[in-house]
Amino acid sequence: MNFASDNWAGAAPAVMSALTRHNTGYAPAYTSDPLTESVAQTFNEIFERDVAVFQVATGTAANALALAAYAKPGGVVFCHRDSHVQVDECNCPEFMTGGNKLVSVPGDFGKMTPDSLRSSMSAFPDGVVHHGRVAAVSLTQATEWGTVYTLDEIAALKEVAASRDVPLHMDGARFANALSTLGCSPADMTWRAGVDVLSFGATKNGCWCAEAVVFFDLKAAEGFEYLRKRGGHLFSKNRFSAAQFEGYFEDGNWLGTAAHANAMALLLAEGIRAAGGRTACPVEANEVFPILKRSQFEQLQAAGAKLYEWPGGDLPDSIRPSDDEVCLRMVTCFATTSEDVDAFLNTLKPAT
Repeated sequence: MNFASDNWAGAAPAVMSALTRHNTGYAPAYTSDPLTESVAQTFNEIFERDVAVFQVATGTAANALALAAYAKPGGVVFCHRDSHVQVDECNCPEFMTGGNKLVSVPGDFGKMTPDSLRSSMSAFPDGVVHHGRVAAVSLTQATEWGTVYTLDEIAALKEVAASRDVPLHMDGARFANALSTLGCSPADMTWRAGVDVLSFGATKNGCWCAEAVVFFDLKAAEGFEYLRKRGGHLFSKNRFSAAQFEGYFEDGNWLGTAAHANAMALLLAEGIRAAGGRTACPVEANEVFPILKRSQFEQLQAAGAKLYEWPGGDLPDSIRPSDDEVCLRMVTCFATTSEDVDAFLNTLKPAT
């Protein structure tokens, strides 16, 4: 009954098979190997255009380095108040951007709105040196609350970013899960909607450690190889990073694992509601945020369930946990089975 995080699971069989397959002989180092070049071509095919792709080890590195490519002296980056770049990356984006400031934008369940973004940006008018200057907008897809921006919502945020002539960055740590929910193409969810640079996440969806920074504007990618090297994310044996992506993409594995994780999350949410619980927000990817009695949470923990307590103080009054309730976060993944879900639901006893 492990629903702590999709980071807790191992690597998917197809990924491990690819790693083993390429663990023979010799290959040129530092991304000049044929497999890395082949994977770069796969990214071009997935996004239906030529892209510049740079593999890195972690999502934090992908986010921080992507934003560093657009950093300015006195720069300000706008992101949701609950975003990973703001809350969970130990100030790495500020460090890698040379001190660019992150400004939190409010919004329900992890999503900025055009109005909230425009209002936050208005505090930094162009040409006023004392306040700094806007540098980028970063959105998370799927969000930290497991919600998903629609294509129209992404395009609307791009319109606000474009009004200040700054790029739109997408933190795609759970990119495939969002893609599965929307049922659109990767191109539709990124550059066609106005995204300029993407942190392409694969680790949470079945890779061992494989992330990438994907530029849709090739000119903006010029010189990025130096940022990656300086940041310590140029692999000498890059074929092993590339091998993960090969196994991830082949036969549509990445879409299958994401769809499975999403389906398990919906099954879990339906069962919790049927047992008398409720969920804090819509279940649109592979995260569920149930609100249960604290006694139920303690019973589940005693039975060995792995899940996290989640801050619920900012939730709307209508669904905010009462004094004897708790908001939790549960995450499903490629390794979650229907038996895991059943075991959890069978352990979920009525509140006392």
